[in-house]
Amino acid sequence: MDYRESLRYLLSFTDFEKLPGSAYSAANFDLRRMAELLSTLGNPHLSPRTVHIAGTKGKGSTAAMIASALSAAGYRTGLYTSPHLHTFRERVAVDGEMVDEETFASLVGRARPAVEEVNRRHRYGELTTFEILTAVAFSFFDEQGADFQVLETGLGGRLDATNVVLPEVCVLTSISRDHAEVLGDTLPQIAGEKAGIIKKGAQVISAPQHPEAAAAIEDACHRNENTLLTVGRDVKWRKLAAGSSGQTFEVEGAKGSYKLTIPLLGAHQLENAATAVAALEALGVESSAIAEGLARVSWPGRLEVLKREPVLMVDAAHNADSARRLKEAIAEHFDHDRLILVIGASSDKDVAGMIAELAPVSSAVIATRSRHPRALAVEPLLDELKKQGIEGVASENVGVAVESALSMAGAKDLVCVTGSLFVAAEAREHVLGIPAETV
Repeated sequence: MDYRESLRYLLSFTDFEKLPGSAYSAANFDLRRMAELLSTLGNPHLSPRTVHIAGTKGKGSTAAMIASALSAAGYRTGLYTSPHLHTFRERVAVDGEMVDEETFASLVGRARPAVEEVNRRHRYGELTTFEILTAVAFSFFDEQGADFQVLETGLGGRLDATNVVLPEVCVLTSISRDHAEVLGDTLPQIAGEKAGIIKKGAQVISAPQHPEAAAAIEDACHRNENTLLTVGRDVKWRKLAAGSSGQTFEVEGAKGSYKLTIPLLGAHQLENAATAVAALEALGVESSAIAEGLARVSWPGRLEVLKREPVLMVDAAHNADSARRLKEAIAEHFDHDRLILVIGASSDKDVAGMIAELAPVSSAVIATRSRHPRALAVEPLLDELKKQGIEGVASENVGVAVESALSMAGAKDLVCVTGSLFVAAEAREHVLGIPAETV
């Protein structure tokens, strides 16, 4: 099969990313079928050393930093993340290079007989799009001779398709109540699901957490007899300087002190970087490789500046807490006159919370929607804006919304496009001329 055929095949299965409020339960996510598939493929997931990352916010950024530093240290390093901005191939990369179309199609084609055999037996339910893609990633890393694989969970942790590995290091980034309708009604329940990635013998690194989330992580470590390092307690960081192009900071780690720079903006990225440093220390990575890897990390779509005069910036903030962090980062990194906000969201997100954070600091707001199946219509966004005393403007197309915002902006204004990774992706496609991937 060619690349388009491989995508059509993958997407012919149940894709929970396109279904809001999907039931996160053993009925839908049974890891035994994932183990059966991987066994048929020769258990490729067990070959590289593994760093496994779960959390609500920052897990992708943290994964990218860890992978970048491992590559800088000379290790062949696979990185598996989700979702993607522009192409499925972004999710599967080795040493910063995503898998090419021909190889991707070949991997899917070779996995197909095993997929169909597992589904024919139907012992534990039918495989999903994400499960098959995860198996493809494992096969790619194995065939590429990866020394390490850095894996970001898709949703939760305990039942996630990636949770079949035997990790050397488990990382828990910041945990909040996002996906409460799926993972549980309380923070301890959600944190318990995320902490389900913790395996006996692994070093556990946790970002700063709410006390209830921290307690759930500590309980999981106690049950599995793990050593736990907590950022903010065992590992500390201090910002030195910040601008619109990056940040300089110090980290006091468990094994040494580091002066580092990252091209990513926002105080939350310093927390993510300190968490990455703690994980890299646990893996024995040299300080020079840590510094080089963090300095050259790339994680687009997060407080990313696409144009200047006026500044056009995109960010994937998709809940109230990440919107608050975005607001704080804008105030810290950008000297601007007016903020013109372009916002769109997925239908299962806390739109009221995001708008409550961002609308009061915005001079004008354009409500839009992405082409993603879970995209929220513009009318609920306009209704929430009215509750904040703002008459928003509607635009059903992200590219048109971006152009409208730019036409309103003066040279010293800031246009911010946010609310969803999918909205950020479509803004990037429009501004940078990136073709949208079609199946």
